Amino acid sequence: MAGWQQYLEQNRERRQAELMALLSIPSVSTEPAHAGDVRAAVEWAANRLKVAGLEHVGVHETGGHPVAYADWLHAPGKPTILFYGHVDVQPTDPLDLWASPPFEPRIVGDLVYARGACDMKASQIAAIAALESLLKTDGKLPVNVKLIVEAEEEIGSPNLKPFVTKNRDLLACDLVVSADGGQRSETEPSIAVGFRGVAGMEISVTTSSTDLHSGGFGGVAPNANQVLAELIVSLRTHGGRVLVDGFYDDVRVLNEADRAAIAAGALSEEEMRSRAGVEQLVGDPNFTPAERTAARPTLDVNGMWGGYQGPGGKTVIPRQAHAKITCRLVPNQEPGKIGNLVEAHLRRHLPPGVTLEVKYRGVGSKPYLMPADHPGNKALADVLRTLYAKPPVYSRSGGTIPIAADFREALGAWMITLGFALPGEGAHAPNEHHDLRAFHRGPTAYVRLLERLAQERPALLRAEEAVPVAR
Repeated sequence: MAGWQQYLEQNRERRQAELMALLSIPSVSTEPAHAGDVRAAVEWAANRLKVAGLEHVGVHETGGHPVAYADWLHAPGKPTILFYGHVDVQPTDPLDLWASPPFEPRIVGDLVYARGACDMKASQIAAIAALESLLKTDGKLPVNVKLIVEAEEEIGSPNLKPFVTKNRDLLACDLVVSADGGQRSETEPSIAVGFRGVAGMEISVTTSSTDLHSGGFGGVAPNANQVLAELIVSLRTHGGRVLVDGFYDDVRVLNEADRAAIAAGALSEEEMRSRAGVEQLVGDPNFTPAERTAARPTLDVNGMWGGYQGPGGKTVIPRQAHAKITCRLVPNQEPGKIGNLVEAHLRRHLPPGVTLEVKYRGVGSKPYLMPADHPGNKALADVLRTLYAKPPVYSRSGGTIPIAADFREALGAWMITLGFALPGEGAHAPNEHHDLRAFHRGPTAYVRLLERLAQERPALLRAEEAVPVAR
């Protein structure tokens, strides 16, 4: 057993205690009340990087939540790898569906339950532990390493892109390794080569200057809830096809090679239904369920509210109603364009006398798709094949890592993904959890990946020739 392996084994309990400590910080980036907690999580990460033995550790301010940075740059002639991760988490609503408080982590068997357990505090700690194990035993790393930890991923990383652009020299690298990812199952490895982008907005419709008595004005005054519902219905069919003019104009047509690659890494329809907890899947019948989640755009209503929300009844006609909408985007779609198209659709369908306010949640995130045969992915495949004793499947994730395309554009470096979240662990949902066996496997994988990447030429990893971010 190598020295770093012994170190990881000896510090297993400490590593798990650190996970519990980080999970206890309610770092919900979207809620202003938790701004102090978000900063505390970033500072926790910075301190952990310092303990691990990395250099130039610091907390850097942005236009929003801060980021932590550290590096170790003493491997001349070797590639420079930028590790990326985040410590912010999603809101915990609805609280009544949690079996235990979301920021009081509890262990049941091999599972730890807490908000942020699988997305992605466990993988963040695993990556840092891997670097520490090498620095504390060998006194060096096989490659040059930089590491950035942000706290706005769950709100689209609106302030990380300008930070990256402004600090190109500080963050210059040959390859980015994101710890924000997962595997197909506890026994099956996978490699994500693409992520959908996202465009989001919050809309408000106003029908009158005040809420009205439903007895005196029912059947006469417009009802904001009804208007909002009709607008939402106008956006897409029951099966999920978006009815916004121009929405699909830039979507790249899937060829046979695309469809074969998606099918190779796809879950069965039965597995999808089981994991979603639904009896029937919906969507365009011209595409398989796997194609719909990997390579087709969506429009979803994430929240709607208006009128009386308290116990019992209140007979009013509400003056205002609201909704949150997100669109998942695929290669060639631009967040700004899609947002404008959706807004234009809503305004065309707005009844006379009703006003519409649209608030954009940032500018959105571009989709990302990299070559599956990139040397970084080949190195990652070698590591996963050794770790799981079987080859990984390649997939396109239906989710979003907002900064992926921005790293490519600002730094000229591709991003590969190595994380250990598992399907069905409740990311973004009540009772989120993570398998501790996967958590303790993580550091070994990161060490092996660094060793494997040390065999690559920096220019090959960087691939500086012009390649589109999303093809």
